[in-house]
Amino acid sequence: MDQLLRATGKVARSRFPREAVLRALGVGAEQTPRTGCRSFSATTPPTPPAEVNKDKAVGSTAEAKKDGTAPPPPPPPPPEKTSFGGLKDEDRIFTNLYGLHDPYLKGAMKRGDWHQTKELVLKGPDWIVGEIKKSGLRGRGGAGFPSGLKWSFMPKASDGRPSYLVVNADESEPGTCKDREIMRHDPHKLLEGCLIAGTAMRARAAYIYIRGEYVNERLALEKARQEAYKAGLLGNNAAGSGKDFDVYIHFGAGAYICGEETALLESLEGKQGKPRLKPPFPANVGLYGCPSTVTNVETVAVAPTILRRGPEWFSSFGRKNNSGTKLFCISGHVNKPCTVEEEMSIPLKELIERHAGGVRGGWDNLLAIIPGGSSVPLLPKKVCDDIMMDFDALKAVQSGLGTAAVIVMDKSTDVVDAIARLAYFYKHESCGQCTPCREGTGWLWSILERMKVGDAKLEEIDMLQEITKQIEGHTICALGDAAAWPVQGLIRHFRPELERRILDRAAREREEEPEERLAVA
Repeated sequence: MDQLLRATGKVARSRFPREAVLRALGVGAEQTPRTGCRSFSATTPPTPPAEVNKDKAVGSTAEAKKDGTAPPPPPPPPPEKTSFGGLKDEDRIFTNLYGLHDPYLKGAMKRGDWHQTKELVLKGPDWIVGEIKKSGLRGRGGAGFPSGLKWSFMPKASDGRPSYLVVNADESEPGTCKDREIMRHDPHKLLEGCLIAGTAMRARAAYIYIRGEYVNERLALEKARQEAYKAGLLGNNAAGSGKDFDVYIHFGAGAYICGEETALLESLEGKQGKPRLKPPFPANVGLYGCPSTVTNVETVAVAPTILRRGPEWFSSFGRKNNSGTKLFCISGHVNKPCTVEEEMSIPLKELIERHAGGVRGGWDNLLAIIPGGSSVPLLPKKVCDDIMMDFDALKAVQSGLGTAAVIVMDKSTDVVDAIARLAYFYKHESCGQCTPCREGTGWLWSILERMKVGDAKLEEIDMLQEITKQIEGHTICALGDAAAWPVQGLIRHFRPELERRILDRAAREREEEPEERLAVA
C-alpha cells in the first residue's frame, strides 16, 4: 500500500505521462488510483472550482445570503513609498553630529544613549541578530553587505577560542569624514554599539582601530571610554548585564590599505598592513587566529537605536533593500560643505540643494559628481539630475554608494586632472603585494598625466581601459578595484574630452613643425 501511495504521489508531481512514470516505478496502472491521498479522495469526485472559491471567500457565503450583504473585500496592500528625503529631527540617530551639545556621558544619556542597554543585552545574540536582519541594515563602510547576515557568520558554539569585534575607524577614503564626526561628537553611541554588536557576535572584547591622523577623535573617544568604565557600562558586568565586555582603542599609522579588513587585522597584530588571502575569512580565523568580525563605525553606532525603536521604524526609510538613514559627506564645489544624516534613496539633487546650499554657480554649472567616495566611478550632470542615493540606484548607473562621500565638481574642474590625482593617491597607497595593483596603478597615473596635456595617441585610451580591466578583480583586496573604477568612469563619460585634448595637441604640433623647418633652413 505504501508503495502505491508513493507512486501516485510521484505521478501527481511529474511532468511526464502517467503511464510512463508508473512503468519506471514498476507499478501497474490498474493498481494505482488517480490520487496519492490516504483518504477516500481516490473514489470521491473532485470538488468543482466554484465550490472551492466559495469556501475560500472571506466570511460565510450562507450567512451573506441570509442578510443580503456581500462579504467584505480583503484590505488593499499599503502603497509603496515613492518619495524620499526631508528626514525629520526626531528621526535622526546622530543628534549631536555638529557638536552643539555635551558629547560625553551626561549629555549622551540625556539624548537617550545607554537607555535600557541591560535589557537589550539580556535578550541575547539571536534576538539582536534577528532584529538587525529585519531592519535591513547594510554595512555603512562601502561594500553594503547585509549587517545582520554578516554578524550571524560568527560561530555560535565556542571551540575554546575567544571571539572579537573589530571596529574599522581607519577612515581614509578621500572625501569621507563621517566617522570622525561620530567619534568626536557622539562617542558613546559607538561605545554602546560595541557592547550591543559584541553581544550579537558572542565577542569578549572590541578593538577600535582609529586612523593615525585622527588625534582629537582618539582623545574624545578615550575620554568617553574611561567614563563608560567608571559608570560600569563597560568592563566586568557591563551595564549590569552579568556579561564582561572590554573595549580597546588602537592608533593606526596613516596607511590607507589598513582600511581593508584583513590588513587592519595584520596591523593590529603588529605586522605590516598587507591584506590576507581569503579564505579563511575573519569570522573563522581573524584577530590572533580567533573568530572576528570587522565592521564600520557608523554600522555599529546605529545598532542600539534600531533595537530601541524597532526594525520596522528603521526599514520605513528608503527603498526596499536600501533601508534606513545614512550619513552623507558633501564636499567640493558646493556653497555649504557638510556632513548630514538623511534618508536613504533621497535624490542626489535634493540632497545637495537642501543641505549644502546647492552647486556653486547653480545646478546648471555642474560638471560631474563622485557619489560615494574616491573609489567609485563619477557621474556626469545628465545622470545626476534624477539619480537617487542608494546602493541599487547607483549600481544601476555603473557607480556605487560606497561611503556616501559626495564630491561635487563644477565646470571649472579639469576632470582629467582630478582623476589623475586620484590615480596618484592609489599608486601611493598600494601595499605592493599584488603585481596588477603594484604595477598597474603606476601605469594608470603616468598615462593620465600625459593625457591631461594631450601627450598621447587615441589608441592609448583603449589601452588605458584595458589596463583597468587587468587590475580589476585580479588582486587580493579591493584596492585594485578602487584604483580602476574612477578611470573607467572617466573613459565612460568623458572620452570625448580625452580625444579632444589629444587631437588639439597633435594639431598644434603639426602647425609648429613647418616653422621649425624654416628656422633650421
